[in-house]
Amino acid sequence: MAAVDGHNLPALFPEPWASEWGEDGYGLWMAFEYRGVRHALRWIPPGSFWMGSPLDEAERRQDETRHEVTLSEGFWLGETTVTQALWEAILGENPSQFKGAERPVERVSWEDAARFIEELNTALPGLGLSLPTEAQWEYACRAGSETPFSFGAGITPEQVNYDGNLPYSGGEKGLNRQETVAVKALPCNRWGLYQMHGNVWEWCQDGYGDYPPGPVTDPGGVEGGDGRVLRGGSWFFGARGCRSAYRYLREPGARNDGFGFRLARGRMGQTGRPVRSPGGPP
Repeated sequence: MAAVDGHNLPALFPEPWASEWGEDGYGLWMAFEYRGVRHALRWIPPGSFWMGSPLDEAERRQDETRHEVTLSEGFWLGETTVTQALWEAILGENPSQFKGAERPVERVSWEDAARFIEELNTALPGLGLSLPTEAQWEYACRAGSETPFSFGAGITPEQVNYDGNLPYSGGEKGLNRQETVAVKALPCNRWGLYQMHGNVWEWCQDGYGDYPPGPVTDPGGVEGGDGRVLRGGSWFFGARGCRSAYRYLREPGARNDGFGFRLARGRMGQTGRPVRSPGGPP
């Protein structure tokens, strides 16, 4: 992503809670720190995209109805999923199967993620974090792409942590790690976001439901629905489930060692240029 222009800037940059901030080849970023644990967010500018998959996309599902979505406001999104280090700093325990400070926290339900976010927002007033909506998640995952993956028409285990015994659409088999990896162990997408494909499924705010048949602006998803949406695939899933359009759902209390989440933050305040100089590397 090129540097954002004056029409697509965040409302306030940096925010008072930011411990570091800057701009690089992927765009603007801010980081917060709590009890010595740093976590960075990336600015995702507003825009329109095709959500879901075209009818000719290999291994698509019926619930991926393609439709145009406009996100009228930009938002901040975690450059990685929440790490075990950050989870422990907030809640003082670690439910994960595959231990490692820089690995994603897993074995967390949607309800667990909501509890964590509430505690984090209390610990750092003004942070105002949430789970991303399903539309925000897919927009950020695609990073301007319309292919099955942000990396193109296919993926390899060198790009994504998935079960390499289950490649995409006739691709070659590859490594099956059978565990999570550190949140920055594999390449980021064009917007500076790491492992939107694979490693762990990511809870979204939305309940699961049918997509609308036509264009929509700022969709919030279904309230309640048949379950809560998870996106992105995981280490134990095949490449099909890692596609940008793939939708998965489970009840909000479900946990396993492939479920994690990423933090989001909406737009606040008045739009303007950065008011302080960059504060360090991303």
